[in-house]
Amino acid sequence: MSDTGLELAFGRGALHLSLPPGAKPTVLRKATLPKLPDNAAAIRHALDNPIDSAPLAALAEGRTSACILICDITRPVPNRLFLRPMIETLMAAGIPAAGITVLVATGLHRPNEGEELAELVGDPWVLETVRVENHFARDEAAHVDLGPTATRGTPVFIDRRFVEAELRIATGLVEPHFMAGWSGGRKVVAPGVAGHQTIRTFHSARFMEDPLAVQCNLIGNPLHEEQLEIVRKLGDVYALNTVLDEERDVVFVSFGEIIASHLAAVDFVEGATIIETPRRYATVVTSSAGYPLDKTYYQTVKGMVTPLDILEPGGTLIIASECSEGFGSEEFRAAQARLVELGPERFLATLTAKTLADVDEWQTEMQLKPMRVGRIQLYTTGLSEEERRITAVELVPDLNAAIAASLARSGDNALAIIPEGPYVIPVCREQQAAA
Repeated sequence: MSDTGLELAFGRGALHLSLPPGAKPTVLRKATLPKLPDNAAAIRHALDNPIDSAPLAALAEGRTSACILICDITRPVPNRLFLRPMIETLMAAGIPAAGITVLVATGLHRPNEGEELAELVGDPWVLETVRVENHFARDEAAHVDLGPTATRGTPVFIDRRFVEAELRIATGLVEPHFMAGWSGGRKVVAPGVAGHQTIRTFHSARFMEDPLAVQCNLIGNPLHEEQLEIVRKLGDVYALNTVLDEERDVVFVSFGEIIASHLAAVDFVEGATIIETPRRYATVVTSSAGYPLDKTYYQTVKGMVTPLDILEPGGTLIIASECSEGFGSEEFRAAQARLVELGPERFLATLTAKTLADVDEWQTEMQLKPMRVGRIQLYTTGLSEEERRITAVELVPDLNAAIAASLARSGDNALAIIPEGPYVIPVCREQQAAA
């Protein structure tokens, strides 16, 4: 097969691949989904024809305040398309602009401010008309204690601005998530605007090592089940969910009761995202899905985890990620340094007794999963020498040379290429049959 046109998402562009003679690539992409002919009309239709709720205009009647959650800069959610029509609907129904807050669901990530906030919101009118603020998980006074969940005793602290709003709406992007099954919906609430105690409980080894806490699985997934309990504690919560294609164009939008509208989006995208292959591969080449997900090494770990079902044990997983902002948080950097110092087994042993995980060490814990299966190689242009050392994976200076070396090492010319990284979930058909 010719390698003409083979490329990986990388930063705001792409890396073109040149494979050695005899290479037999299998390219794994999402199934093609029809684009919406009119985004504005689709959003309006969703708001007027919700799932398991009244239309947005009716929900807003008689209320004096509303809080709309949006994802932070790590998610390419098309906020520019839907925030203004949502806010205009709320205001037309009688909610004053001063009573409307757009809250960035940062979880424990850094805040988005200045030009980055303007890029995230995507519409100057929104910034000029209503309050747009960041969530700060470590500010304990800014949260309401809703009491522990009944099933697993997770402490539930949620941002006061969301809890006390008369109308609560989450917005987001529904795509595979390597722990919670699927992003969007309930996940924008928790961990999105949860307190650090809630987030750190979610990310403790008790949850992270659960075999059902994996991408594209909601059944028995402990993270998903806790998220459902949390949104039910809040009372009425609504959500607008979007699905994007590889070109980042909207192909689906739903609005309504938060759980039902989220499941509708999952039902729509699941068949296009989970891609079957007839075999495993000794060489898997993937990405961190390009900008904005590949801004940090922290987010890059997601791309290492999602293809594991098709990686031959002992094989090589090669991932390309720009890491334009470097490593990630100082807490993540410290966790990676401990991994390098202690080794995988001793590092994991330090986690299992904790009720509350240390901030961001959970991503290091997730990195252990691909390290248990095979050899992990990283191509990046954005990390310092010290940061490269504490990735705990092998750095490669030439992506094409690394691919050629892996094929030669394995003696198998077949390889899998996943241009869009963690947004595509490959599964081995043989593994499914065995299950």
